[in-house]
Order: sequence, then structure tokens, then C-alpha cells
Amino acid sequence: MDAMEFFRRSAGQWQSQRTTHHLPFRRAESGSSSIRVKSLEADDPQIVEICKMHDFDPAKTIGGAHVTWNGSMDWDKEDEDHEGSTVFALVPDEDNPKEGSLLRERGYAEIAPVVGRYLIDEEEGLVLTTEYDTMSSTERFWFMGPNLRLRSSTVKRFGGLSTSSFCAETRVDDVSETPEAEKAWEETALYSSLGW
Repeated sequence: MDAMEFFRRSAGQWQSQRTTHHLPFRRAESGSSSIRVKSLEADDPQIVEICKMHDFDPAKTIGGAHVTWNGSMDWDKEDEDHEGSTVFALVPDEDNPKEGSLLRERGYAEIAPVVGRYLIDEEEGLVLTTEYDTMSSTERFWFMGPNLRLRSSTVKRFGGLSTSSFCAETRVDDVSETPEAEKAWEETALYSSLGW
């Protein structure tokens, strides 16, 4: 399996339950979110655009995904939210299709365009590693079944603060382009933002 196949298997709407450990404070908080993943083929205009944004040849990408999320965490302040979207583009290494550059419109740990690395490990998990100006992050995604995906992540800040998270994500439905599917996604995102 390559990374593009992993994104295709991830396509759909997911309900995520998350626990984040704030390691320096020895405390943990819980949260939930609705996530929508749509796989994008190599010739999709969004993939071409993000390749050009990061000065990569669009002819070398194998595609990517558009991800939208909406969620909440226990410690959120009144005006704080966890919603947004980003586009990923995959550019495999010439000598190894299971590794390569991951181009992001928006990073996991910082809200800025960034280029990281991806690889498919020996257990068919997708590992993403990203270095930012003030921190670094490592994420691993893997399937326990066709409709159950697990995710772990670690964020290390250069000041010594770090967090570690674990998510269990259950597929709600496959992505469809019908108006009914769009409405269902909007309602799911609304209920998540209300804590339902």
C-alpha cells in the first residue's frame, strides 16, 4: 500500500474521540470532532496549486486529500474553536514510493503552509513528520478495520513543552458529492461543535 491508497481508504466522514496528554503538567483532557476526508487525484486543481505554492513539479505528485474538521476539547475557552480545513499533496521519492514529501496548505501544529515527510511503515501505518519554526510533530495513522482508524501524535516545542494525543476515529459515512451528503456533513459538524 502507498500513501495515496491510504488516503483513498480514509475517504469519508469520521467521528473522532481524542485524549491529549499535556506532559509537563501531567494532566489530560478529552475532546471530540467530526472529520471529513476527500481523496484528490493528481490532476485536481487543488493539488496542482499546492505543488506550485511549494515549488514542486505537479507532474511528480500522486494526489492527496482535502480534510475538514470541527471539534471541541474540555479546556477550550469561550471563544476557542477547533475547526478548519487543509489540503495535502503527496510527492513520493524517486527511489521509494512509500516515502516522500507531504505538502500541506496548513500544518498540524502551526497554521501555516509547510512541507513535511511521510512514509508507509512495515505495518501499513501512515507516519507524518513535520518540522516547524518553533516545534516539531509526528503523527501515525493506522486502520484496525475498514471503519475504524486510530491516530497518535506528539508535538514537541523547542522550549521543552510537549503534548501527546491518541484518537479513535469511526467512519460515519463515505464521502459523496450529492447535496444530501453535503447537508449531512454540515449537520454532523454542527452537532460536534455543540458537544453532541
